[in-house]
Amino acid sequence: MSLPRTPSLRLDGKRALVTGASSGIGQACAVALAEAGAHVVCAARGRDRLDWTVAEMQEEGWSAEALALDIGDLDAMSVALDGQRFDIVVNSAGLARHTPALETTPEDYDAVMGVNLRAAYFLSVAAAKGMAGIGGSIIHVSSQMGHVGGIDRAVYCASKHGLEGMIKAMAIEWGPQRIRINSICPTFIRTPLGEQTLANPERRKWIEEKIKLGRVGEVEDVMGAVLYLASGASALVTGTSLLIDGGWTAD
Repeated sequence: MSLPRTPSLRLDGKRALVTGASSGIGQACAVALAEAGAHVVCAARGRDRLDWTVAEMQEEGWSAEALALDIGDLDAMSVALDGQRFDIVVNSAGLARHTPALETTPEDYDAVMGVNLRAAYFLSVAAAKGMAGIGGSIIHVSSQMGHVGGIDRAVYCASKHGLEGMIKAMAIEWGPQRIRINSICPTFIRTPLGEQTLANPERRKWIEEKIKLGRVGEVEDVMGAVLYLASGASALVTGTSLLIDGGWTAD
């Protein structure tokens, strides 16, 4: 007889892709994986911030490289990922265009759906093809808004609710291949993008009242979650979402 041992959160020898890695949550996810020992391919559209991020990670002694990529361009994504295999794929690329539903334009609808759902779908497919027969972990940075509604967020909520359903279906299909697919669903996080909403005193008050723990999230609040879902510690976890919402959806 022997006592059980806690599964390791280390990712040594693993190869990871993180989209939206040049700032905010995506950057934090890239750091978390690299710090745990993975080689991280950091992908984003903007080259300057991306190169700075990778240089800083390498300065820390972590293994990282840059990949300039707009995942909304499916042809470019197909070329960039052709023949590549990753053990871990974290999709943190996202787009928000918040307006009242009555003011939503077809252009805004298509733009949000194109990144948040269409690109996420085909990135998952590309990742799964490389993981087939070997296994791996696909993680989408979704949102608490994939589980509830929000003011001026009809299109954004639709994209994230769709993402959550997509993940459940793919988990069923790919489970026999030992491919796990899950989402992380943060509340409002203090990032350059999130500051646009937090700068509005009325919205800030509404947000803080909804978060039961009484504070806005920081990117560090997401890092442990992505590491858990990327590692063997979550070996039996697939088709679900990890809510990092301070109790927002507890109502």
